[in-house]
Amino acid sequence: MTRFTIITITYNAEKVVQRTLDSVLRQTYEDVEHLIVDGASTDKTMELAQAYKQKSDASAGGHKVILRSEPDEGIYDAMNKGLTQAGGNYVVFMNAGDFFPQDDTLEQIAHRCRLNELPTDELPAVLYGNTNIVDNEGRFLHPRRLQPPAQLTWQSFRQGMLVCHQAFYARTDIAKNLQYDTQYRYSADVDWCIRVMREGERAGLPLYNINMVVACYTEEGATTRHHRESLRERFRIMCRHYGWFSTVAMHLWFVVRAMK
Repeated sequence: MTRFTIITITYNAEKVVQRTLDSVLRQTYEDVEHLIVDGASTDKTMELAQAYKQKSDASAGGHKVILRSEPDEGIYDAMNKGLTQAGGNYVVFMNAGDFFPQDDTLEQIAHRCRLNELPTDELPAVLYGNTNIVDNEGRFLHPRRLQPPAQLTWQSFRQGMLVCHQAFYARTDIAKNLQYDTQYRYSADVDWCIRVMREGERAGLPLYNINMVVACYTEEGATTRHHRESLRERFRIMCRHYGWFSTVAMHLWFVVRAMK
């Protein structure tokens, strides 16, 4: 049975983490590993996580929950710690405040992608889907503005990050070898997704569109708070992968499109 590893990064997240924990706990799919990588929170985040682990351990068919709390050098350093420890076939990041739209989201993903019918070495490199944006209370606001294409390739991200990080399921054997580049403070996820897709293409593995909403993403986050710095990093990342001329031309098109 295909195993999903969910990694949740937390730091002083007591106000929002519970809905993430409850969402994972309610998933009807059985083979789930949940890694909670905490940056030495000083609030009640780890108390909530410990209570969640006890509840999951005590429930029939409960998921495997692993807790880790220690100082880190930022969110992407914490994500790399999670990748190193991940034991599933696929890894997805569902951070504090984010949640699955339905209790059977993972079950639907496995069914739609026929994951449990495929040999491990034939599993797609990436599974990807749609995202809804929610507010800090978890209330639906709107679908994410950027929508994933019918057929995703590593070159698709020239048009922006068309797949939200929380809706991007990477094969763990690929992801472990392509850790986040911590020189980027706000947009290492963009670079990482591109590198994962490029490696999938090199290996001749497909990127599979799930064609459903697979994540609810909290609008407020580090990238939102540091929007200008994030845009600068994304420009550098796009130049790195697609070349300076192509990146400048695409950004000029963004300006023209916005004026229409």
